[in-house]
Amino acid sequence: MQLPLDIQWNAAATLERYIAGANADAVRLVEDLVAGTLEAPAIHLHGPAGVGKSHLLQGACRRLTGEGRMAVYLPLHQLSGYGVAVLEGWESAALVALDDLDELEARPDWQEGVFHLFNRTVDAGGRLLLAARRPPLELPVALEDLRSRVSWGPVVGLHPADEATCRAILRQRAGFRGLDLPDATVDYLLRRVPRDLPQLLELFEALDRASLAAGRRLTVPFVRQTLRALHWPGVDTQPPR
Repeated sequence: MQLPLDIQWNAAATLERYIAGANADAVRLVEDLVAGTLEAPAIHLHGPAGVGKSHLLQGACRRLTGEGRMAVYLPLHQLSGYGVAVLEGWESAALVALDDLDELEARPDWQEGVFHLFNRTVDAGGRLLLAARRPPLELPVALEDLRSRVSWGPVVGLHPADEATCRAILRQRAGFRGLDLPDATVDYLLRRVPRDLPQLLELFEALDRASLAAGRRLTVPFVRQTLRALHWPGVDTQPPR
Protein backbone atom coordinates (compact mmCIF):
# COMPACT_ATOMS: atom_id res chain seq x y z
CA MET A 1 0.00 0.00 0.00
CA GLN A 2 1.28 3.49 -0.87
CA LEU A 3 0.55 6.20 1.68
CA PRO A 4 -0.30 9.72 0.45
CA LEU A 5 2.71 11.94 1.12
CA ASP A 6 2.97 15.65 1.88
CA ILE A 7 6.44 16.44 0.54
CA GLN A 8 7.95 19.85 -0.13
CA TRP A 9 9.47 20.08 -3.61
CA ASN A 10 11.74 22.68 -5.15
CA ALA A 11 9.77 23.97 -8.13
CA ALA A 12 13.00 24.80 -10.00
CA ALA A 13 14.65 21.40 -9.46
CA THR A 14 15.08 19.88 -12.90
CA LEU A 15 18.14 18.22 -14.38
CA GLU A 16 18.24 20.89 -17.08
CA ARG A 17 18.43 23.66 -14.48
CA TYR A 18 21.20 22.14 -12.39
CA ILE A 19 24.33 24.22 -12.92
CA ALA A 20 26.97 21.54 -12.59
CA GLY A 21 30.24 23.43 -12.27
CA ALA A 22 32.70 20.94 -10.80
CA ASN A 23 29.92 18.33 -10.53
CA ALA A 24 29.56 17.61 -14.25
CA ASP A 25 30.61 13.96 -13.86
CA ALA A 26 27.95 13.40 -11.20
CA VAL A 27 25.27 14.87 -13.45
CA ARG A 28 26.31 12.59 -16.32
CA LEU A 29 26.01 9.55 -14.05
CA VAL A 30 22.54 10.62 -12.91
CA GLU A 31 21.52 11.15 -16.53
CA ASP A 32 22.75 7.63 -17.35
CA LEU A 33 20.84 6.17 -14.40
CA VAL A 34 17.64 7.88 -15.52
CA ALA A 35 18.15 6.78 -19.12
CA GLY A 36 18.73 3.18 -18.04
CA THR A 37 22.22 3.02 -19.53
CA LEU A 38 24.10 2.77 -16.21
CA GLU A 39 24.97 -0.83 -15.43
CA ALA A 40 24.83 -0.35 -11.66
CA PRO A 41 21.42 -0.33 -9.93
CA ALA A 42 22.15 2.70 -7.75
CA ILE A 43 24.14 5.89 -7.29
CA HIS A 44 25.07 7.32 -3.89
CA LEU A 45 25.60 11.11 -3.87
CA HIS A 46 27.17 12.74 -0.82
CA GLY A 47 28.30 16.16 0.24
CA PRO A 48 27.46 19.06 2.58
CA ALA A 49 24.24 21.03 2.49
CA GLY A 50 23.87 23.29 -0.52
CA VAL A 51 25.71 21.24 -3.15
CA GLY A 52 22.50 20.21 -4.95
CA LYS A 53 21.86 16.64 -3.81
CA SER A 54 18.11 17.13 -3.41
CA HIS A 55 17.97 19.10 -6.67
CA LEU A 56 19.43 16.15 -8.59
CA LEU A 57 17.13 13.61 -6.90
CA GLN A 58 14.03 15.69 -7.60
CA GLY A 59 15.21 16.49 -11.11
CA ALA A 60 15.69 12.81 -11.89
CA CYS A 61 12.17 12.05 -10.67
CA ARG A 62 10.73 14.89 -12.73
CA ARG A 63 12.51 13.65 -15.86
CA LEU A 64 11.00 10.18 -15.53
CA THR A 65 7.50 11.31 -14.62
CA GLY A 66 7.62 13.67 -17.60
CA GLU A 67 8.25 10.60 -19.75
CA GLY A 68 5.20 8.90 -18.27
CA ARG A 69 7.15 6.59 -15.97
CA MET A 70 6.78 6.23 -12.21
CA ALA A 71 9.37 7.77 -9.90
CA VAL A 72 9.15 8.55 -6.20
CA TYR A 73 11.11 11.06 -4.11
CA LEU A 74 11.42 10.04 -0.44
CA PRO A 75 13.22 12.62 1.74
CA LEU A 76 13.65 10.83 5.07
CA HIS A 77 13.90 14.10 7.02
CA GLN A 78 10.38 15.05 5.95
CA LEU A 79 8.97 11.53 6.34
CA SER A 80 10.19 10.59 9.80
CA GLY A 81 6.80 11.37 11.32
CA TYR A 82 4.99 8.90 9.08
CA GLY A 83 6.54 5.73 10.45
CA VAL A 84 8.55 3.16 8.55
CA ALA A 85 5.45 1.87 6.73
CA VAL A 86 5.82 4.87 4.40
CA LEU A 87 8.65 2.98 2.68
CA GLU A 88 6.41 0.13 1.58
CA GLY A 89 4.86 -0.31 -1.84
CA TRP A 90 7.24 1.79 -3.96
CA GLU A 91 9.22 -1.01 -5.59
CA SER A 92 7.18 -0.78 -8.79
CA ALA A 93 8.70 2.64 -9.50
CA ALA A 94 11.31 2.94 -12.23
CA LEU A 95 13.30 5.14 -9.83
CA VAL A 96 13.27 5.44 -6.05
CA ALA A 97 15.12 8.58 -4.89
CA LEU A 98 16.03 8.33 -1.20
CA ASP A 99 17.24 11.59 0.32
CA ASP A 100 18.69 12.34 3.79
CA LEU A 101 20.09 8.88 4.56
CA ASP A 102 21.90 10.47 7.51
CA GLU A 103 18.49 10.48 9.23
CA LEU A 104 18.84 6.70 9.71
CA GLU A 105 21.10 7.22 12.71
CA ALA A 106 19.68 5.46 15.78
CA ARG A 107 16.66 4.31 13.74
CA PRO A 108 17.09 0.53 13.34
CA ASP A 109 13.50 0.11 12.10
CA TRP A 110 14.12 2.64 9.31
CA GLN A 111 17.44 1.01 8.45
CA GLU A 112 15.60 -2.29 7.98
CA GLY A 113 12.90 -0.51 5.97
CA VAL A 114 15.40 1.10 3.58
CA PHE A 115 17.29 -2.18 3.24
CA HIS A 116 14.16 -4.08 2.21
CA LEU A 117 12.98 -1.27 -0.09
CA PHE A 118 16.37 -1.34 -1.80
CA ASN A 119 16.17 -5.08 -2.34
CA ARG A 120 12.57 -5.02 -3.57
CA THR A 121 13.30 -2.21 -6.02
CA VAL A 122 16.35 -3.89 -7.53
CA ASP A 123 14.55 -7.25 -7.73
CA ALA A 124 11.72 -5.52 -9.64
CA GLY A 125 14.16 -3.99 -12.13
CA GLY A 126 14.06 -0.47 -10.72
CA ARG A 127 16.91 1.88 -9.87
CA LEU A 128 17.78 3.94 -6.81
CA LEU A 129 19.31 7.40 -6.43
CA LEU A 130 20.57 7.96 -2.89
CA ALA A 131 21.83 11.05 -1.08
CA ALA A 132 23.45 11.78 2.26
CA ARG A 133 25.97 14.14 3.75
CA ARG A 134 28.42 11.26 4.16
CA PRO A 135 29.65 8.43 1.93
CA PRO A 136 28.40 4.90 2.64
CA LEU A 137 31.33 3.88 4.83
CA GLU A 138 30.68 6.85 7.12
CA LEU A 139 26.89 6.54 7.35
CA PRO A 140 25.64 6.25 10.94
CA VAL A 141 23.98 2.86 10.45
CA ALA A 142 24.49 -0.35 12.40
CA LEU A 143 23.04 -2.58 9.66
CA GLU A 144 26.12 -3.59 7.65
CA ASP A 145 23.98 -5.17 4.92
CA LEU A 146 22.43 -1.76 4.30
CA ARG A 147 25.85 -0.10 4.13
CA SER A 148 26.80 -2.70 1.53
CA ARG A 149 23.64 -2.13 -0.53
CA VAL A 150 24.02 1.64 -0.78
CA SER A 151 27.50 1.04 -2.20
CA TRP A 152 26.14 -1.03 -5.13
CA GLY A 153 27.13 1.53 -7.71
CA PRO A 154 29.05 4.79 -8.12
CA VAL A 155 29.68 6.74 -4.92
CA VAL A 156 30.06 10.39 -5.89
CA GLY A 157 31.04 13.34 -3.73
CA LEU A 158 29.51 16.65 -4.82
CA HIS A 159 31.64 19.79 -4.61
CA PRO A 160 30.48 23.15 -3.22
CA ALA A 161 29.87 25.84 -5.82
CA ASP A 162 32.86 27.97 -6.75
CA GLU A 163 32.56 31.67 -7.56
CA ALA A 164 31.77 31.13 -11.25
CA THR A 165 29.04 28.62 -10.38
CA CYS A 166 27.54 30.92 -7.72
CA ARG A 167 27.50 33.72 -10.29
CA ALA A 168 25.73 31.51 -12.84
CA ILE A 169 23.18 30.32 -10.27
CA LEU A 170 22.35 33.88 -9.21
CA ARG A 171 21.87 34.90 -12.83
CA GLN A 172 19.69 31.87 -13.49
CA ARG A 173 17.54 32.55 -10.42
CA ALA A 174 17.10 36.19 -11.44
CA GLY A 175 16.29 35.21 -15.03
CA PHE A 176 13.51 32.85 -13.94
CA ARG A 177 11.85 35.79 -12.17
CA GLY A 178 12.40 38.34 -14.88
CA LEU A 179 14.72 40.37 -12.65
CA ASP A 180 17.43 42.68 -13.90
CA LEU A 181 20.55 41.70 -11.95
CA PRO A 182 23.40 43.98 -13.03
CA ASP A 183 26.95 42.65 -13.17
CA ALA A 184 27.99 45.21 -10.56
CA THR A 185 25.40 43.86 -8.12
CA VAL A 186 26.54 40.27 -8.61
CA ASP A 187 30.15 41.39 -8.05
CA TYR A 188 29.12 43.26 -4.91
CA LEU A 189 27.30 40.24 -3.45
CA LEU A 190 30.09 37.79 -4.21
CA ARG A 191 32.70 40.10 -2.64
CA ARG A 192 30.74 40.65 0.55
CA VAL A 193 28.74 37.50 1.21
CA PRO A 194 30.61 34.41 2.45
CA ARG A 195 30.72 31.89 -0.40
CA ASP A 196 28.03 29.68 1.03
CA LEU A 197 25.41 28.95 -1.61
CA PRO A 198 22.42 28.29 0.72
CA GLN A 199 23.08 31.59 2.51
CA LEU A 200 23.60 33.40 -0.78
CA LEU A 201 20.29 32.13 -2.18
CA GLU A 202 18.46 32.93 1.05
CA LEU A 203 19.85 36.45 0.83
CA PHE A 204 18.79 36.70 -2.83
CA GLU A 205 15.22 35.77 -1.82
CA ALA A 206 15.22 38.53 0.79
CA LEU A 207 16.55 41.07 -1.74
CA ASP A 208 13.93 39.97 -4.28
CA ARG A 209 11.13 40.59 -1.75
CA ALA A 210 12.58 43.98 -0.82
CA SER A 211 12.90 44.94 -4.48
CA LEU A 212 9.26 44.06 -5.16
CA ALA A 213 8.05 45.92 -2.07
CA ALA A 214 10.02 49.07 -2.90
CA GLY A 215 9.58 48.95 -6.66
CA ARG A 216 13.35 49.29 -7.02
CA ARG A 217 15.93 47.56 -9.20
CA LEU A 218 18.65 45.47 -7.57
CA THR A 219 21.33 48.11 -7.95
CA VAL A 220 24.38 48.18 -5.67
CA PRO A 221 23.12 51.19 -3.64
CA PHE A 222 19.71 49.54 -3.10
CA VAL A 223 21.26 46.20 -2.17
CA ARG A 224 23.70 47.87 0.25
CA GLN A 225 20.85 49.84 1.85
CA THR A 226 18.70 46.71 2.16
CA LEU A 227 21.49 44.63 3.68
CA ARG A 228 22.12 47.32 6.28
CA ALA A 229 18.42 47.39 7.14
CA LEU A 230 18.30 43.60 7.40
CA HIS A 231 21.47 43.39 9.53
CA TRP A 232 22.35 40.27 7.57
CA PRO A 233 24.94 38.30 9.59
CA GLY A 234 28.42 38.02 8.18
CA VAL A 235 27.87 40.53 5.36
CA ASP A 236 30.17 43.53 4.95
CA THR A 237 28.05 46.51 3.85
CA GLN A 238 30.73 49.21 4.14
CA PRO A 239 31.63 51.06 0.93
CA PRO A 240 35.08 50.15 -0.41
CA ARG A 241 37.85 52.50 0.70
